[in-house]
Amino acid sequence: MDATRRYAVVTMSRTERPRILITEPLARRPLEWLKERAEVIPCGSEEADFANHLREADALIVRTYTVVDASLLDRAPRLRIIGRAGVGLDNFDLDACRSRNIPVVYTPDANTQAVVEYVFSLLFDHVRPHPTLAEPVDHVTWQSLRAEHVGRYELRDRALGILGCGRIGSRVAEVARAIGMKVRYNDLQPMPESDRIGAMFMSVEKLFAESDILTIHIDGRATNRGFVNDALISGMPSDVILINTSRGMVVDHAALASFLTAHPDAAALLDVHEPEPIVPENPLLSCPNAKLFPHLASRTETALENMSWVVRDVMAGLNGEPLQYEAG
Repeated sequence: MDATRRYAVVTMSRTERPRILITEPLARRPLEWLKERAEVIPCGSEEADFANHLREADALIVRTYTVVDASLLDRAPRLRIIGRAGVGLDNFDLDACRSRNIPVVYTPDANTQAVVEYVFSLLFDHVRPHPTLAEPVDHVTWQSLRAEHVGRYELRDRALGILGCGRIGSRVAEVARAIGMKVRYNDLQPMPESDRIGAMFMSVEKLFAESDILTIHIDGRATNRGFVNDALISGMPSDVILINTSRGMVVDHAALASFLTAHPDAAALLDVHEPEPIVPENPLLSCPNAKLFPHLASRTETALENMSWVVRDVMAGLNGEPLQYEAG
């Protein structure tokens, strides 16, 4: 559709409440706020009525699992704005959106704290395992439990490598430095503020070779697919802990499975996978030193609400008002 036709559709519907199609759940308060201002239609992209609702939608709000590409946009002649209730935009064809003059808004800092806390919760649980007691135990059992659960080291004696030092990675660096860890990172280029967060820039090869713990925070752009490849993985220390809370597709799972099999003292703590949900063919399922989690890093009530407040920018766009967070 050309720009003239789109403008004509918009002006014809200005007296109506805008129709907003939501494909994945939003938090309660932002959803109630939106319902006061628009006609809200919840319908997943796999549901039978989706195509009909999409054809009539003035706005679309998605989260992680709805792919917004040219095919979808071609079926949405009234669409004026799209909201992503979250941070990553790898499920968007932004060029296709731009070519149709459809802005995309998102919530870039909504889940930073949640993910950072989650990274350290995984790490703490791994290096300091701790059983819980639901009933009294005798003296022998008590002493046995205390003898079995001894941490191998303290984190202040470990070097943390951060791949990707944006909003989340830089906050991870600050927390790690507060604990007393040695922190190094790799990003597209060194950051002037790295001195402030106490992190040292190094090449990605050196980062993987010299870090006791590696945490991945690069985005899901197409060029990052398989970025953590066999060459990087095979160069890791034999007792490394690898944490991934970014996107499953950035890690070569087959190469990682081979490394974990050959190095039983290593561990992988993986919250994201390719594909999701996990399929039986995932080679990491057979690795006892791989712990797989169901994509929980941003799952706090606070973060979920923060992400859902993308509705404000969606309504601003529909009303012709300035946008706070528009994808570049």
